[in-house]
Amino acid sequence: MPKFKIHHITKYTYDFPVRDSTNQILLYPVNDGFQQVISHKLKISGNPLIETYCDYYGNEVGAFMKVDLHTELCIDSRLEVNTLPVPVLKDNHPKEEQWEQLKSIQYKVPFIDFLTQEAADSLVRITEIAQHHNLKTTPLGEAKRFMELIYTHFKYIKGVTTAESTLDEVWKLKAGVCQDFAHVLLAMLRAINIPARYVSGYICPCENEMRGEGATHAWVEAYIPFYGWLGLDPTNNCIVDDLHVRLAVGRNFSDCSPVRGTFKGVAKQKLEVGVSVSYENNSSLEPLKEPALFEENTPATEDDSDSSKNETKKLIQNNSYQKYLEMMQQQQ
Repeated sequence: MPKFKIHHITKYTYDFPVRDSTNQILLYPVNDGFQQVISHKLKISGNPLIETYCDYYGNEVGAFMKVDLHTELCIDSRLEVNTLPVPVLKDNHPKEEQWEQLKSIQYKVPFIDFLTQEAADSLVRITEIAQHHNLKTTPLGEAKRFMELIYTHFKYIKGVTTAESTLDEVWKLKAGVCQDFAHVLLAMLRAINIPARYVSGYICPCENEMRGEGATHAWVEAYIPFYGWLGLDPTNNCIVDDLHVRLAVGRNFSDCSPVRGTFKGVAKQKLEVGVSVSYENNSSLEPLKEPALFEENTPATEDDSDSSKNETKKLIQNNSYQKYLEMMQQQQ
């Protein structure tokens, strides 16, 4: 039973003072039969009152407001958690029975939410690829095939997408990070009637280096008949086990964003995020290092302003990897 300590810092700085900063946080780890929260401490600049509630998907959500003028907002989350192994899935039920069960639940709550596709031009091509084998194997077999396909054909490159990047943009680039890989897998699974939900959390160190270590991570949970929700990590091409720590689930990233909010003011913001993880090794917990902060490629969110959308467009237009692909296409 691995034991982890996770330190997650989110820091906003503004070039001019802002006020009425209203924020929502999904930084509360899941506490269930596969994940036991030992302790969790949250520290926020100015020590505002945090109100918590449970959202539609069962996530614990915190909400707070910093009213006074400020040029910095820091959200410091420290947690200690034990994770347990996930039961091995024995895929021994007849495939016909499994697909029939999926068909029977497609209009039932909560599965209907996790089968609804987001609007995207690329869905036509994604559906063609997803349905190529015409369901010749079990839902698990198809899900693992999709996961491997994404891992093989999409490049893991930081900085070429943002939190606002669309499915069409990711599909065109064939590159991105864990959030982007998860969104593509969601679309492929839903295309063949497998309910799929987005998961936010952390991936913890192990002997083999994993993509996404030292940052927040994202993966997918697919509903497998006669089993339940199974975690699939397309960024690392693996079934999710006790090295993943879950924070929240939803239809997509927008339902699970660890921190989001607005403020009143005309300032430009800089977002820096850092995550540090220590784990139990030979019955001793390694010292937790202070997280190194890295600037996130995320647009500001100003109250009563369209600057976020404009900034996102600039980020995509100025994307060096995007320009490289366009140049290569022009030469062909």
